[in-house]
Amino acid sequence: MAKAAIKVLIGLCIVGAIAIYSWQSFQASQFQRTEIAVIYNEADPLSSRVANYYREQRGIVAENLIAVRFNPNSTGVSPEEFQKIKAEVDAKTPKDVQFYALAWTSPYSVGCMSITSAFTFGYDAAYCGAGCVVTKPSLYFNSLSSSPYTDFKIRPTMIIPFSNFIEARALIDRGVASDQSFPTGTAYLLSTSDPARNVRSVIYPRIAKLLGDRFKIEIIKSDVLENKKDVMFYFTGLAKVEKLKTNQFLAGAIADHLTSFGGQLTNSSQMSSLEWIRAGATGSYGTVVEPCNFPQKFPNPGMLMSYYLRGDRLIEAYWKSVEQPGQGVFIGEPLASPFRSKF
Repeated sequence: MAKAAIKVLIGLCIVGAIAIYSWQSFQASQFQRTEIAVIYNEADPLSSRVANYYREQRGIVAENLIAVRFNPNSTGVSPEEFQKIKAEVDAKTPKDVQFYALAWTSPYSVGCMSITSAFTFGYDAAYCGAGCVVTKPSLYFNSLSSSPYTDFKIRPTMIIPFSNFIEARALIDRGVASDQSFPTGTAYLLSTSDPARNVRSVIYPRIAKLLGDRFKIEIIKSDVLENKKDVMFYFTGLAKVEKLKTNQFLAGAIADHLTSFGGQLTNSSQMSSLEWIRAGATGSYGTVVEPCNFPQKFPNPGMLMSYYLRGDRLIEAYWKSVEQPGQGVFIGEPLASPFRSKF
């Protein structure tokens, strides 16, 4: 995390745009099982198995299961190879599809982009840049749209990550179990001792003020959260988060840590975002290349919570909370919807 970027754009911090909506006025959009496609790597039997399990558990139509083939042992693919894969996927994607789920953990990057952003926007280096620079924003950021392909010609994408089938099944089952559960847990916002990675903490008081009457929020000045049994949201800023497994994450929980390489899922020099999933979270996020600590390249906790609490699914809420997501990979169970009253 480059020190030079510590003071860059902290004042903006995308806090002024937090979307707070009336629960009474919100009408849940219909999210048909035709609106998400599951992409798997036919060169990896485990990828196929996970994709089929997810399709069965979520009732996704068979024609929305899309097979591609590539080296499953690589952490990244070249832009040239990806263009071929993307063209094949585009040709096989039914017209009603609004979102993609990827049934693999690797590869997680395409050149300087994350693979979830590359599938969403197509490969475009403007979304990742080089060095400490701002990158192209997402049209889906802070959007009320429930049909991003129809409205913006993009299909937000999320990886369903796993090291083995047991991990994948547990994640998927948590997501399914979360639906309409309306949990009454706690949102933990940790302000840490790491100044470079703690940049989101400046908006914590505003989040508590705007959302505190709708969900329990605790702002904690500490590097460690431990022995909590009601974790629904957990946001922090550290290279490595200790004692994750002492906490109990509720079904549908979201957690992430602002650091440079959390999105390097299988070989990070810091803590991989995959550790949040292994600890029991249902969704997380991390960057795959050095982003510097621009707040707009990471989830805005208040915006994410606001959309999730109003009834958006995990993939919708997470994607809407990141203004510049080109370098970040979204992982989890895309359709988890603990606060949605109808389908």
